[in-house]
Amino acid sequence: MREITWSTAVNEAIAEEMRNDKTILLMGEDVAEAGTPFKVLSGLVEEFGTDRIIDTPISEPGFVGMAVGAAMTGTRPIVDLMFGDFIFLVMDQLANQAAKQHYMSGGKLNVPMVIRTNMGATRRSAAQHSQSLHAIVAHIPGVKVLMPSTPYEVKGLLKAAIRDDNPVVIFEDKLSYQMKGMVPEEEYIIPLGQANILQAGNDITLVATSSMVQVCEEAAEVLRSKNISAEIIDVRSIVPLDEQTIVDSVKKTSRVIVVDEGHQSYGITSEIVSRISEQAFYYLDAPPTRIGAMDVPIPFSPALEDLTVPTSKRVVDKAIDLINNKF
Repeated sequence: MREITWSTAVNEAIAEEMRNDKTILLMGEDVAEAGTPFKVLSGLVEEFGTDRIIDTPISEPGFVGMAVGAAMTGTRPIVDLMFGDFIFLVMDQLANQAAKQHYMSGGKLNVPMVIRTNMGATRRSAAQHSQSLHAIVAHIPGVKVLMPSTPYEVKGLLKAAIRDDNPVVIFEDKLSYQMKGMVPEEEYIIPLGQANILQAGNDITLVATSSMVQVCEEAAEVLRSKNISAEIIDVRSIVPLDEQTIVDSVKKTSRVIVVDEGHQSYGITSEIVSRISEQAFYYLDAPPTRIGAMDVPIPFSPALEDLTVPTSKRVVDKAIDLINNKF
């Protein structure tokens, strides 16, 4: 094990897979010479050349469409979508082409394509570059959706995604690129659809996605000082969703808070709470609760932006209310 940054973990995952499989290529805006605006892909073009690390024009529909065609005809493209907000620009290529080709061809065609993109507010990037749109993609049958929380998770999940024969979208919190974490030197993958119990607890379950895992870890520390034992579950992938691990935890603790940075209405928190209600209703001692981002466009003002997203204090306050039966 060694400590590396999130950016290094992503870079290693892609390089390792490209060395092992010559059909893998990477394309996107500024991915070659610039290494992306976040410098995550720096150095790859020197090793693999411009035939496999491809700088594209500023035309998201064009290069994602190209990737879909390439995936259907024998390659395994990784697409770097500079901001998750641009997912709207490629919805036809993703939702109507990539997600449906296997079904519409009677199983004769696959689209083994990965879209790497980002999410998350509090970077002072205003309303068009700060959205968390994973719930929209998760609504599309035929697409897998991943939400890593640490350097370890992103490397293992990304390698699994690249090897998958289905279109996969992996959302990375844009504030996490310099996060450091322990990552094995030897090869490993994390199977898709397998949640991780980060911390065992008995009084309440905290279910979290992406950077909300760290929010819940901070909350659990405060709750521990108040003699409240919280179990933390890192969802890892929302499609497929490991609902069994979540439900089993809720059956044990009888209380749950689901935390996600997407807008609270019609989002991931709603879906997970619904599945808990359907499968663990009679085990609950309090209503299953969710905490998401405010249903407003993300403000540019730092003071206002910080108010829109879930915080550890909100999680702590809500957990104490549930424990004290204040619904």
